[in-house]
Amino acid sequence: MTALYESQRAMRAMRKAAMQRGVIAILDVGTSKIACLVLRFDGPERFRDGDGVGSMAGQSSFRVIGAATTRSRGVRFGEIEAMHETERGIRTAVQAAQKMAEVRVDHVIACIGGGEPRSYGLAGAIDLDGQAVSEQDVARVLASCDVPDFGPGREVLHAQPVNFALDHRSGLRDPRGQIGNRLACDMHLLTIDGTVIRNILHCVKRCDLELAGLASSAYVSGVSSLVEDEQELGAACVDMGGGATGLSIFIKKHMIYADSVRLGGDHVTSDISKGLQVPLAIAERIKTVHGGVVATSMDDREMIELGGETGDWEHDRRTVSRAELIGIMRPRVEEILEEVRARLDAAGFEYLPSQQIVLTGGASQIPGLDGLAPKILGQQVRIGRPLRVQGLPQAASDSAFSSAVGLCLFAAHPQDEWWDFEIPTDRYPVRSLRRAVKWFKDNW
Repeated sequence: MTALYESQRAMRAMRKAAMQRGVIAILDVGTSKIACLVLRFDGPERFRDGDGVGSMAGQSSFRVIGAATTRSRGVRFGEIEAMHETERGIRTAVQAAQKMAEVRVDHVIACIGGGEPRSYGLAGAIDLDGQAVSEQDVARVLASCDVPDFGPGREVLHAQPVNFALDHRSGLRDPRGQIGNRLACDMHLLTIDGTVIRNILHCVKRCDLELAGLASSAYVSGVSSLVEDEQELGAACVDMGGGATGLSIFIKKHMIYADSVRLGGDHVTSDISKGLQVPLAIAERIKTVHGGVVATSMDDREMIELGGETGDWEHDRRTVSRAELIGIMRPRVEEILEEVRARLDAAGFEYLPSQQIVLTGGASQIPGLDGLAPKILGQQVRIGRPLRVQGLPQAASDSAFSSAVGLCLFAAHPQDEWWDFEIPTDRYPVRSLRRAVKWFKDNW
């Protein structure tokens, strides 16, 4: 636990150093694509006091000055499987983004899609004796949280205080400076498989880069795709990627639950490839150009030429109706959505005041999904696009870039986490557990 705490603190220090230099890269290593964005920061010191722009506790504005994507290789279910191939993909994307930005980048912040995330809700409390809450008191209350034994080989990816209570007043965002007798805190802890973190760390190091931060893809997609009201009142973000579908639940502007389903758009492509007996590249083209999940009477008459390079003229000239294609795609898309529904039910999503669900990620662009999803997930479903970020190229502003854009926002304005506070060394937590969802029902 101590080692992890220290490595996360080291990454935070690196991020600060990179931001002072003014440039940092964002790396989204997905199953279908590797995206790299280069950000230039304009530090708060560049604003004069008379501008009416405060430093916002050291936050800063940024713009994207370089962007590149390349096809991902060696990644399955959002986890690195073949180190050499992934390393080559990362090098290609980073070099192309650096070339466009005309600047060299040493530090990257990356996001992780796989790793079987698990959420825990923790609670802690300390006595204050009527004193004003100091930074040290916040560190002590975080250290008093009961941390579960999450099993061997798992590492903490996020540990965010999501709620503070001072005496009888709950729902405080920042208790520092306020006076009271008893300070309590709720914390959301997200753990993932440690080998996934070590692999990405190793891969980034082999590309001569320093890792200045790590985030969960499900979390950063929610940050970029949910509008402010949704993050405040409660909403779920479903990031439908190529190899995995990430899921995060937000309330009061904090993530309180995350999970992932090992199914995504690549599985739909694979079904088309098997069903129509065409190579994966052709299946992907057919899916993007003609795909859909809701058939109409017109689709029986719309014929799609499959094409091919087998040299067998008859075989290469085959056609199928769009209705047949939809018949192959729909069951898999339904399976993904039903699996997401099951995870939301397990998380106690129905106890939230708002039932909004936002679909994002590359696979959310399948035509007709906005009609099919409400039947499985509930009525309040919309397809989300990431927020507009200054300097972002048009090609990188669709749903497929939700996690990359969210990672930019995370880099610029990271939420306070456990390792941002000086936790007393004798208080590294190692105690009992209450699962996120039960905690959730009891506390919100």
